[in-house]
Amino acid sequence: MHYLEPIARFWPLFAAGFELLACLLASAHVLLNKSDTRAATLWIGFIWLLPLLGPVLYLVLGVNRIRRRAVSLGVHGTFRRPGPDDLGDPEQAGAEHLQYLARVVSRLVAQPLAAGNRIEPLVNGDEAFPAMLAAIEAAKRSISLCTYIFDNDASGAKFVAALERAVRRRVPVRVLIDAAGARYSWPPITHRLRRAKIPCARFLPASLFTPWRVATINLRNHRKSLIVDGQVAFTGGMNIRQGNMISETPPRPVQDLHFRVTGPVVAELQAAFVNDWAFTTREVLDGEIWFPELSEAGEVVARVIMDGPDSDFEKLRLTLLAALAEAQTSVQILTPYFLPDITLISALNLAALRGVRVDIVLPGKNNLPFVHRASRAMWWQVLERGCRIWLTPPPFDHSKLMIVDGHWVLFGSANWDARSLRLNFEMDVEGYGRAFAQEMERVIAKKISTAREVTQVEMDARPLPARLRDAATRLFSPYL
Repeated sequence: MHYLEPIARFWPLFAAGFELLACLLASAHVLLNKSDTRAATLWIGFIWLLPLLGPVLYLVLGVNRIRRRAVSLGVHGTFRRPGPDDLGDPEQAGAEHLQYLARVVSRLVAQPLAAGNRIEPLVNGDEAFPAMLAAIEAAKRSISLCTYIFDNDASGAKFVAALERAVRRRVPVRVLIDAAGARYSWPPITHRLRRAKIPCARFLPASLFTPWRVATINLRNHRKSLIVDGQVAFTGGMNIRQGNMISETPPRPVQDLHFRVTGPVVAELQAAFVNDWAFTTREVLDGEIWFPELSEAGEVVARVIMDGPDSDFEKLRLTLLAALAEAQTSVQILTPYFLPDITLISALNLAALRGVRVDIVLPGKNNLPFVHRASRAMWWQVLERGCRIWLTPPPFDHSKLMIVDGHWVLFGSANWDARSLRLNFEMDVEGYGRAFAQEMERVIAKKISTAREVTQVEMDARPLPARLRDAATRLFSPYL
């Protein structure tokens, strides 16, 4: 066909022009948006050395920011904001310096500190799930549930059944599950939720075969919250899966921590869910059934800290740096995934060099072997400056907790890795109060009592092939 001859003759030029344009546009985006010089250099190298594949890889893995507008929420009622010297209880000797930490976080986030909260730890699914299910059964006005993983297993079935009964009682229910997390079990729990007529949605469904969704394939909503009647909340790092029920000896047991929260800060947790739900479904939840009047319930001064690849970018990372800078006596970190960047490593080391006792508690056997190897390749960088690393025995510990100077506590969904601090949508709560912090210190002390301490000598004595393997794995730490 003679009319195809011009196309056949010039298609190599069209392809080359398209490839050149793609490389130029991708490189321009890297230069304007990547603050890390090394990452920018690496991406530009990929883009130009891998024709066409380079720009596609950058679109999928490198473009991590999305734009979304926060919903303007009318939170009903008022609550007491603490004064500059009120950080949780009258016994503040040795904690006055944490006023500066509170000031830093106040400049980072929109949420204010709220006084008068009660925060109770719930250990493993054995404590958390019955409490959450009981709250759902007692719900009268509203239920909002956000989770990363919601497995279609025995525990997941109990939650679906409780939510279905709430729907039958005509309680408004909304369930938000991360699109990637929903695929951890098959068939996904969303099928069961829809059959039960429970309103549910998947956060940021992405596909390599849908062009407008490719750029979000690496972004995940890692937040976990359950808010019942707008008055009691459950949040932390626990997913909904049978593995958390340690007492029932599941095949893949997982230790974890969750928290029951009452008091004014519950409104901030609800606002976080409402924003995510509106972003996903375009439905705005408002009114007193979602935001009722809240009374003080305890002594903890608390605030929600949102983080994600949007307008909340790096707020948790900056909070961690501020907390490490203000620490004077002790820093305790409990995390399943420890892959800090060089700035966080320097902050940990500087704290240790100032004489602060820095304890980092990690699982002895990780559920992700590649992450464990990459993490192990970094341990020497903190051990050599005086930080201490402890490895807890099985089962795998997914708990996330940070305590500074026996007064400030940070808990929630975020890990100490690039995925949590740069890619995921995360939600943590900071709490000021000596009694609460001491309770959390006892949790960490119990874990350390059965843990094994790692030494620099032990790390140096490891065989060279093992060290090389771990060091090579560490190169991929931003994507693990």
